[in-house]
Amino acid sequence: MQYLLVIIINLSYNIQKKKGYFMLRDFNKIETFLTVIKEKSFSKASKKLGISQPAVTQQMKLLEEYLDTKIVDRKKNGIKLTKVGEQFYKIAVKLEKSISNAEKEVIKIINKELIFMLGSSFVIGNYILPDFLTEIQDAIKNDVIIKVDESSKMTEELLDKKIDLALLESPVFQDGIIYREWMDDELVLVSKTPLPKVVRPEDLNSFKWVCREEESHTRQIIKAEFEKAGVDCDSFKMRSVVTSSTAAKQTILKSSVIDDIPTVSIISKHMIDDNIETGELFYARVRGLKITRKLYIAYLRDRKQDAFMDSVINYIVSKRKV
Repeated sequence: MQYLLVIIINLSYNIQKKKGYFMLRDFNKIETFLTVIKEKSFSKASKKLGISQPAVTQQMKLLEEYLDTKIVDRKKNGIKLTKVGEQFYKIAVKLEKSISNAEKEVIKIINKELIFMLGSSFVIGNYILPDFLTEIQDAIKNDVIIKVDESSKMTEELLDKKIDLALLESPVFQDGIIYREWMDDELVLVSKTPLPKVVRPEDLNSFKWVCREEESHTRQIIKAEFEKAGVDCDSFKMRSVVTSSTAAKQTILKSSVIDDIPTVSIISKHMIDDNIETGELFYARVRGLKITRKLYIAYLRDRKQDAFMDSVINYIVSKRKV
């Protein structure tokens, strides 16, 4: 540790002498550098950090100007450190670890009575989070309260700082929020009537449908995927239009078979796993299509350096289900 401090102090002196201030006090640039190296890509680093790729390039350029030397070479197959870059990387990793350890010690002091507010859209809050909510509380050693509502409502609460973190299935992208891809949510054809494992696109018009409302983000995803297969979902035989996935599932569960025509809907597979096991519902995929949507972790940009938030996010990311 003393050796590290000597290196940093010497580097600080040289930079102050040349530039008039100490760049290592601005850890953002070092974090960008570490992320670029870990991800081996400027574009992947920009997604991980929640900033634009030009911003990543600019921060790397400023870092090299501060150090007065080139530290990375951009190759066709990725990023390669220069010799000086390798030396600086070792210092940066030690610095990152030291800061992280210090933050964790502070967190132990200030967060003893913390209740972590976790916002979630419906499918995630009702069907994914319950599987490991207790584990999250144990992992972060704090109580967790979940608020479940529409993605737009959870985004508003995040901006108003009424929740600490949001898990979203249909994100409303806003400035000031970092959106991090979490997992894929597969949407499947569901019915109370047994279905073949794979349904032909041309057979979809023979079913009776329970569909989401026109404005629904889920319906827009489904419609776009069906169009790729040459299927016009506006021509389906409608049984009902509902305003939530839960309503669609309940309508299917209570449906009756008329003239051997199944009533179907497109629903998140996470929602029906238990019903599949009990034999209450059956699902199928559409030949040539895999309908998925991204689920996101969202948090305020000004909490990017928050070590406690980082520990929560890292744990949730580790619980990828697909």
